Amino acid sequence: MNFGTIPRDRLPALLREMPKAELHIHIEGSLEPELIFALAARNGVALPYASVEALRAAYAFTDLQSFLDIYYAGASVLLKEQDFFDMAMAYFERAAADHVVHAELFFDPQTHTDRGVPIKTVIDGLARACATAQRELGVSGALILCFLRHLSEEAAFATLEQALPHREHFIGVGLDSSERGHPPEKFARVFARCRELGLHLVAHAGEEGPPAYVWSALDVLHVERIDHGVRSVDDPALMRRLAATRMPLTVCPLSNVKLCVYPTMAQHQLPALLDAGLCATINSDDPAYFGGYMNQNFVETFAALPQLTARHAYQLARNSFEASFVDAARKQAWISALDQVFEHYVS
Repeated sequence: MNFGTIPRDRLPALLREMPKAELHIHIEGSLEPELIFALAARNGVALPYASVEALRAAYAFTDLQSFLDIYYAGASVLLKEQDFFDMAMAYFERAAADHVVHAELFFDPQTHTDRGVPIKTVIDGLARACATAQRELGVSGALILCFLRHLSEEAAFATLEQALPHREHFIGVGLDSSERGHPPEKFARVFARCRELGLHLVAHAGEEGPPAYVWSALDVLHVERIDHGVRSVDDPALMRRLAATRMPLTVCPLSNVKLCVYPTMAQHQLPALLDAGLCATINSDDPAYFGGYMNQNFVETFAALPQLTARHAYQLARNSFEASFVDAARKQAWISALDQVFEHYVS
């Protein structure tokens, strides 16, 4: 394909229209202030903010922890199965509008079970939304249960046992929350158990944490994808390994800037990851808090980094399909659809 014939002024439209998969989305992080207030009213939950505007104004984060503090406060309105369904469907509708054809949603059961919400309530609401999104929007969805790394491994084991009766509704496990001071090896035993159960394994590493955390996620947890992983550029040996093995990185550009991983988007290292041959992808992370869903991430990233071209756009979208946890036939169907969109823009 001759990518050079796609003029740069057509690139934003191409980025919006091309099919893509989202592999790093915390569904609780898609909870918009308007829905937070609506659910608070429905469930009789008092919020420490006077209005939607006051809550949105509080989204001024200096690091990951300052975001997590408000993130957990927002999740307090989620109490019933319908709440989880409504939250996920609101995300799927936005995803469909952004030409996301497949999304693998992270969810944090401990955020809810610690408040007395049964894990069945959480999973049933999210699973029903996945089925509805496939049926009504043509977007396929899957669930990945994440352990909160600031809690103990014993707590992770307890959460896994609570979740296993609902095993048919989630495809894997992940590791999220505060990275600093909580290396991947803290969860070696529970990840080994999940591997025995045949679950897919992913983990956040190399966002605020060092490249050493990426090594541990690979060698101790034996993950199949690295979530974030942008600090890998600081370790040439790690970069060579990631490129050689085509280990996917689920990069979240707007999140990285919002949480001060990079001072500006123009300083983001996504081009270096792609040019080194890594299987990098673009994702929205916690879009309600970080200023944009998938298309906003693509458009703003490419606008700030002029070295990114249509060839990079194609590679990012194709990487997202290749890195997804679906069968080869579905991946190939999406790649064929991607090719058709690019051929239209080239012709």
